[in-house]
Formats: sequence, C-alpha cells, structure tokens
Amino acid sequence: MKSCKEMAKQWGVTERTVTTFCKTGKIPGVVKEGKSWRIPDGAEKPADGRVLSGKYVKKEEKEARKPLPIGISDYVRAQSEYYYVDKTGMIKEFLDRKPLVSLFTRPRRFGKTLNMDMLRVFFEKKAEDTSKFFTDKDIWKCGEEYRSYQGQYPVIFLTFKDVKFDTWSATIDKIRALLQEEYGRHQEILYSECIAKYEKDYFTKILEGTATEVDMTSALEKLSAMLARHYGKAPVIIIDEYDTPIQEGYSKDFYDEIIGFMRNFFSGAFKDNKNLSYGFLTGILRIAQESIFSGLNNLSVNTVMDEEYDKYFGFTNAEVREMLGYYGVSEKYGELKNWYDGYCFGNKEIYNPWSVINYVSKGCVPQAYWVNTGKNEILEGVLTVADDDIIERLYALLQGESVIARIDQNVVYKSLSEDPANIYSLLLVAGYLKTGKKELLDDGTYLCEVSIPNKEIAAVYRSEVLFHLLQIGAITRTTANKIAESLYTNDFGQLQKAITEYMEKTISFYDAGAEGFYHGLVLGLIALMDNQYTIKSNRESGNGRYDICLFPKEKRHPGIIMELEWKNGLDENMLNKLSVEALSQINDKSYDTEMRELGIDNIMKLGIAFSGKKARIQTDRGEEKTER
Repeated sequence: MKSCKEMAKQWGVTERTVTTFCKTGKIPGVVKEGKSWRIPDGAEKPADGRVLSGKYVKKEEKEARKPLPIGISDYVRAQSEYYYVDKTGMIKEFLDRKPLVSLFTRPRRFGKTLNMDMLRVFFEKKAEDTSKFFTDKDIWKCGEEYRSYQGQYPVIFLTFKDVKFDTWSATIDKIRALLQEEYGRHQEILYSECIAKYEKDYFTKILEGTATEVDMTSALEKLSAMLARHYGKAPVIIIDEYDTPIQEGYSKDFYDEIIGFMRNFFSGAFKDNKNLSYGFLTGILRIAQESIFSGLNNLSVNTVMDEEYDKYFGFTNAEVREMLGYYGVSEKYGELKNWYDGYCFGNKEIYNPWSVINYVSKGCVPQAYWVNTGKNEILEGVLTVADDDIIERLYALLQGESVIARIDQNVVYKSLSEDPANIYSLLLVAGYLKTGKKELLDDGTYLCEVSIPNKEIAAVYRSEVLFHLLQIGAITRTTANKIAESLYTNDFGQLQKAITEYMEKTISFYDAGAEGFYHGLVLGLIALMDNQYTIKSNRESGNGRYDICLFPKEKRHPGIIMELEWKNGLDENMLNKLSVEALSQINDKSYDTEMRELGIDNIMKLGIAFSGKKARIQTDRGEEKTER
C-alpha cells in the first residue's frame, strides 16, 4: 500500500488530485487510516474527469454504479446486471480434483445457491452459446483445459431452499412441484427416439404432478438415465440446500418421513449411478448419521473446517475492500469488519456476504441483516435443552469470551436432544460461532476454541435469548418494555422499579437454586440491556470482586452494581438483614472504584438477597420486597 504522495509522484499529478480520487471512490481498494489514505500498489490512475477550465464535469456517479445483488441467486442475472464478486475460480479448483460427488456445507446466506447456479450455467449444454457469461471471468483466464468443459453436459438442478412447511404432506407436495418444474426444463425427452414409451409414461406422471411418493423417490435416477441416453453424455446433478426440509422435519415432527424419502431419493442419484458425470450438493449440516449417503465412497465433503474451496463461500477481505472502494465508502471498512467479519473457513478470513451487501446498499447502516433471512431453530433448540453448564458458557460467549468445545462435523439435528454438548458443533456449522485455535483428534473430531464471530451474531444471540426467556415465562414483555423505556428516557426511578419487577419474575421462575437463578438473571440482563450497557460479572474492583456490574455506554445512563446473596430457609428478618449486608459489601469494598475511575458518578447500587421465591432488594434509595 502507498501514500497519496507516493502515488502522485508515480502518476504525475498533484497529491491533492490523488486525495480527491480517494474521496470520490475512483480508486478501488483504498483504505483510510486516520486522516490519511492508503492505496493498493497496483492501482491504475483513474480518468481525471475535469475540463480545461479547471472545473469538474458534473456527473451522477451513483447512476453509473451497478446495484448490489440482494436476494439474487440467478448467476446470469447477477453477473450481468449487478455488482458481482467473481467466484468462478471454484470451477477450476473442482476440475483439478474431479470428485464424483461433492458436498459443501456452509451457513445459510453464504452464496451456496448462487454458486450452484454458476456451476449449472457453466456445465449445462444449451442451444445458445453460454460461454459469453464467463469470458470476462477468472475461469476463462485459466486456459483451454478448463474452457473445454463449458456447455458440455445436461444438468439436473434442484434447490430445496424454500421447502419450509409445517407438515409432511405439504413438504412432499412442494417436492413434487419442484420435480415437475425440473422435468419441465427437459421436455425434449418426450420427443426423443432414444427413450422407451414406459420411460416417457413415467416422465409424464412427474410432469403432470400425478406421481406418488414412491414414484418420486426414483425421479433423479430415472431422469439422469433418460438424459444420458438422449445426449450421449451423463448429466451433472446439482442439489442445493438439501437439508432444509430435513431441518423442518426435525422441528415440525416429520423427521422420520423426510429422512426415509431423502435416503431413497439421493441413493438412486448418487450411489452407483452410471449415468452421473458429477454431483454437487450444498447444505448446512453433513447429516452422516442418517446414512443418506450410505455406501457412497466417492463423496467428497467440504466443511467450514476444510481449506479446500475456503474462499468461494462468503467474501474475503480483499473482495470487501474492493467493493467499498467501488461504492466510495472505504472509510466504513472498520465498522463493517466489526459487524460482519470474523468467520474462519479453513484458513481464510470470511465476511458474511448477505450482510455486507445489505449494509452497503442501505447506506452503511449497521444492523443484524442476517437474522431476518430465516428462522434460528438451531439456536432456539440450544436454549431449550441448555443446562447450567451450557448457560454459563453462553454467558461467557455473550461477554466476548472464548470457550473450548469438541466439534463433531457429523452432528445431526436430533443429536441436540440426545447430547446437549453437541450444541457447539451445530452452532459452528450454522454460522453462530467461529473457530480460533483447533486441534484434530484421533477420532476425526476437533478440539476448538470457539467464540461469537461479530456484532451481528451477538445481536442474534441477544434477541433469541430474550425471546426464549419471554416464551418460557422467565420474564414478561411488560417488564422488558419498562426497562427499555426507562433507559430511553433516562428515568432513574422507573429503571429501579423495572429492575425490581424483573427480579421478581426471575426469582419466581428460577426457584431450583442459586446457580440457575444467577445464570438466568445474567442472560436476561444481557438480552434486555446490552445495547446500553457493557455487562461484566465476577471482576475485581476496589477491595474485592463484585457479582454484576453494568457499565453505561453513554454517560446519561446510570452505572449499576449488583451484589447477590442467597441462603435457604430464611425468615423475613434474616432475609432483610442479608440484603443490607449485600448492599454494605458494595460500599465497604468499594466496588464502584472502576466506574468512578471511568468518570461514572451516577451509580445505582443493589444489594439482593433471596431465599426460595422470596427476595429483598436494598438500594441506597430504599428497600424493595418481592415474593411469590
């Protein structure tokens, strides 16, 4: 990277001109560091755009820039009408290896469907010349060895990304409709002299939607055989998001039905199918334990842990910098990185592509875009089965810490209920965790240091934790709203009352012991108040270690210190005494030292004592009584 001064000398222009180029987004990949710009070494000098008078020609630069492909999974359209990040190098990497069947597992919205459609357009034999969609792409630069594969195969393409229904009957009807549509793309079979009448009769049943569930299990196998005979070349079969209906089956209680169907459906297509040139599948999970791919010895599985294809799902750092430069918002790099970076696929740093393009297209407003693209059943399932150990680890993760976890890439959806320890494997492959250090164990599993990738996923955790606590009755929406309102209006008295109500509800729900109560309390505080507070627990300050401190992110909010004490079988007087002792401990041990050093003088102190479902909350402004 070079300075503006260095590039000005290289290009023969003034330093001011180069600075203007940077500010107006005319140099791709520039980065602002403080008040200075850094320019890629190989950057080309842009056209100056000024007339002889010295005045700039007015032009609408934004109109000249291509829009970003939000929700566009059609490769032809994406690369021609929108800003397209070239992932065609994936084709070369595949052709160098040529596995019979490839399975790519990645989180949702990381470009799986677009990449699969790219493969379809590249390989599919069409009446029109489709090479024009690749001549300016990376794959074409790789030479004739790779170009020769373009447009040479019949292709079967199915995407299950929208097969999301509550019942098995609705799910199988949707699959029937998808098969109708795909068979409809190959109606040349009905007029082929190479195809027998009984085969055409089967083709017609699929096409007309009259095929039974049993008939449909053979749909891929039979279509591949017919296409192979008609074209004299075995087809490529592409199945996108194959496990979406399986995930729905798990959460909607038709798991056995969908697994039974898929096992037969895929077996005919990929196991010992002589009418198969190559097969591609994508999904979130591998689902090995259900034996969907049993006996498929040539299945090549690529996961988030593997180095192969690591840069083709999601955006790399260089791709993000280039995009920001193109749209003239290079100065937003730091913010974007904090919100949407943090994933590690193989050894490659990866950004969430869905969130990045939404962030840039919506004026660089940081928010959780990914959470709105689908349900978070996996995270919801984790909270449903979470024990004290899992809750404690979730709390650590939400505080930005790392935890050590065993990662098994062969986990299945139902394994969550069988062994809650599998949650970390599910959360990792689904995009809710990232790996740091990792060690491959003898049994093929990994021992990994995992953490939350970025601010966006932290926001997803908070929203799901809050939803879960509301759903199970640990807190109420009224209490949550009161806390939010008091924080917004900076009403100290209302905040104190709202926290007291929250304590009352939490104590009433978590009556099994101090530990469960504490974990529920902290998770709830994070979900309710994390936007306004940095929440810490069991940290040193003054002459001891406080239980919970809430550090305001804006000085208009008060700091909050909580000291918790718990004993069984206390009467009213003893409980009151214990709460006074808890409050006194805050003052006696100067737990407010850290806050005051940070310039926080408005501090709410709460001494909390509880016994069973009874509690006392002492503050420096009075006593509150809660019981059920």
